[in-house]
Amino acid sequence: MRKFLVILDDSRECLNAMRFAALRAARTGEQVQILSIVSPEEFQGWAGVADLMRAEARERIEAHFEVFAKWMRDRQGINPELVIREGEPVDEILAQIAEDPEIGILVLGAGTEGNSPGPLVTQLARSSGSLPIPITIVPGELSRDRLEEISRG
Repeated sequence: MRKFLVILDDSRECLNAMRFAALRAARTGEQVQILSIVSPEEFQGWAGVADLMRAEARERIEAHFEVFAKWMRDRQGINPELVIREGEPVDEILAQIAEDPEIGILVLGAGTEGNSPGPLVTQLARSSGSLPIPITIVPGELSRDRLEEISRG
């Protein structure tokens, strides 16, 4: 079964990407995999402190994930899968795509601040010609109604 891979982070545009992935997956009978990436810089320091910080980061990610997962289960009938990786975002996204052959589409939210779509979209767009799957970029300013209308088609 094909999966929509969507990135969970603290950005505002993440919300539209999550909605789009869930709506499309529900419509097409596919699944959603949510990837959260923890930067290794967050864990600099003593080993015991780093382990505690990793556990706290995991708890925070799982709580954030559960908000989206509940909406997906209750409203769309989708039971998303959570994957947590540690490393540089682009490297970890590419590794996840390489390791899971069921991932068929990467869904990213475009930033709403300034003239840039965001660092992740910018970096992945540069290498999009060599990616093994297509990327869907969801505008961060898209209204919920318009997003639902688009994802039906």
